[in-house]
Amino acid sequence: MAEHADLAVIGGGIVGLAHAWSAARRGKRVLLFERTAAAQGASIRNFGMIWPIGQPAGPLYALAMRSRELWLDAAKATGLWLNPCGSLHLARRKDELAVLEEFAAAASAERPCEVLSAAEACDRSPAVRRDGLLGALWSPTEQCVDPRQALRLLPRWLHEGLRVEMHYQTTISHAESTRLTAADGRSWHAEQTIICSGADFETLFPEASAAAGLRRCKLQMLRTVAQPGGWRLGPHLAGGLTLRHYASFEACPSLPALKRRIANENPELDRYGIHVMAAQNEAGEVLLGDSHEYDQSIEPFDKQQIDELILVELRKLLELLDWTIAQRWHGIYARHATEPVFSVEVAPNVTIFSATGGAGMTLAFGLAEQFWQSR
Repeated sequence: MAEHADLAVIGGGIVGLAHAWSAARRGKRVLLFERTAAAQGASIRNFGMIWPIGQPAGPLYALAMRSRELWLDAAKATGLWLNPCGSLHLARRKDELAVLEEFAAAASAERPCEVLSAAEACDRSPAVRRDGLLGALWSPTEQCVDPRQALRLLPRWLHEGLRVEMHYQTTISHAESTRLTAADGRSWHAEQTIICSGADFETLFPEASAAAGLRRCKLQMLRTVAQPGGWRLGPHLAGGLTLRHYASFEACPSLPALKRRIANENPELDRYGIHVMAAQNEAGEVLLGDSHEYDQSIEPFDKQQIDELILVELRKLLELLDWTIAQRWHGIYARHATEPVFSVEVAPNVTIFSATGGAGMTLAFGLAEQFWQSR
């Protein structure tokens, strides 16, 4: 085992793996440390959506599209399942359709999308509910991976193909300049250390954690049984509630009225930050969600009311052959108040790179490449 490396990465989620890959591609000798036997955080507790359409036009959208390209490279190299399925935002109210039309009108060749009629939208997905549908926004850029599979295959590929040295079940308790020490007393030297442990870096750097201004966000999700007969959802599906969640739609003039209408009709949707989406993995299971509770509102116990609200709203949008819920869970991620990622050098050669705000699967590869290009 190497005792000295060019880079040490603390955290085996998608952000840590992205940094390990980007550095190893540049010939760096990389060590990666994860405190559990396999990554168990936000990276495996999500839809597996690579979701460029949620990023605002400009640098973040460019990073999302670059990440999309890198996911294709990773899938080819590892054999992981990747579905370039695209996405549909379904409009069942006039204000929702207005936002989608405004968004499409501002689109460009770099950001392709178009508004479809109700009939055209139904042709894209057998799951779309036809009754009451006014139209939909089609985007071809979104992809789907299975995060549980990806977080298993990517580390194996990095280790076997790029010689990244993996240290699972290893808790780093001290990181200073070029020296790292584990809780069991083992130590390593690295020219640079990047901490990619989400919101959980207060053990290593409590003062930086307190000053970071990060917020924790809890989301609840559900997964159905595999749909019978090989039935496929088609593209990712989202609805009007989603338009108030992603920054990409903030420039649409009709959005404030849509937000007010939702708040007046059902304030519980805002209370729990519910916006509904559906994705399908390779096994045919449909992932459903989600909600957003912040900071002091977060409890270790999931709320049945949230799951019920999610399912009620999703049933307005889509029809599945089998709605049987096979699994329920929650994830917690960190986000910064104003920045898409929290990055700060907390000691010589030691950088915290955290808080991708729920967009880790969409942005991590592009953000890591950008970081290493600037070195």
